Amino acid sequence: MTNTHNFDFNQAIIELDTEKAIKSIEQLGSQIQQIWELSQAVKFNDSYQEIDKVVVSGMGGSIIGTHVIQTIFKDELKVPIIAFSDYSLPEYVNAKTLFIASSYSGNTEETLSSVLDAQKKKAKIAGICSGAKLGEFLTKNNYPALIFQPKYNPNQSPRMGLGYSIFGQTALLSKLGVLSVSEENYKEVMNVVANAQLKLSRHVETEENQAKLLAYNLVNRIPIITATEHLEGVAHVFANQIHENAKNFAEFRVIPEINHHLMEGLQFPKSNDGNLIFLTIGSSLYLENNQKRINLTEQVIKKHQIEVINHKLQSKTKLTQAFELLILASYTSYYLALLNNQNPTPNPWVDWFKDQLVKSRE
Repeated sequence: MTNTHNFDFNQAIIELDTEKAIKSIEQLGSQIQQIWELSQAVKFNDSYQEIDKVVVSGMGGSIIGTHVIQTIFKDELKVPIIAFSDYSLPEYVNAKTLFIASSYSGNTEETLSSVLDAQKKKAKIAGICSGAKLGEFLTKNNYPALIFQPKYNPNQSPRMGLGYSIFGQTALLSKLGVLSVSEENYKEVMNVVANAQLKLSRHVETEENQAKLLAYNLVNRIPIITATEHLEGVAHVFANQIHENAKNFAEFRVIPEINHHLMEGLQFPKSNDGNLIFLTIGSSLYLENNQKRINLTEQVIKKHQIEVINHKLQSKTKLTQAFELLILASYTSYYLALLNNQNPTPNPWVDWFKDQLVKSRE
């Protein structure tokens, strides 16, 4: 592991972060503010009240917010929300479906295909994007849409614009009445993000910075991000961010489901004690049974000589805890990228895969 007193994060940022990913992470709050203010002007006609489900179509960073919303608002959702990532839609999409096309770039081919399918199926259509082909389609058809200029994401990578995609979807669904987010709730999120920035930013020395310290613990390890209930979706984001930013393998796992199988899988291979590290996410808002389960799960893991780090969230609501964890994930995966001597922005293997897919069609 790199010695905390020798590694110069500031120099690594200069040398490795040539696309300025750090600036986008630092502007998460501005992304949330911009998209929230834009959302206030979006109007839904009365027909949009006649829905029995919501289907969100998107890929990668444009769909991950749906999983976050599904888990944060599970107890208050008035209709089911279904995440979908494909070219065509299931038969159950119909005139009583709210279909949200989510594409950061506005040019995602699967989303452009599925929105045409939704139109054929006479679904109620809305969308969120930064313009391009999807923006043109939504505008031409007078569909309710959040079309934003990503001025607070200088990095331009969709996963560095999660304030737009996650809070944008949240704001749209709140405007429709599928879930409820008030101006007060929005301000609470902004305060939590601002406080997290003060504690986790590049300007905070390593010994005082939980994200930097956590990143050190993850070097040369496979992190297993473990959470439950309202934080399941953000645990998913956390693992994805480690994959894409740090180029480091990670998993996310959910309590209580893992208590029925995963604990038996810790015995082999014998290298697990050196390769794995569990990051359990604590919350006072969890059900008492799940809090007990996390404690017992940690005991089992430790009995196998595998390291466990418990990170207890401090904010007071499910929504604010989700964004508290999201910003920790963004900074931790970023610092881990630097420790791994990686530029956090490029995804060369994802790009190679896409190129090969295009060539295979020619």
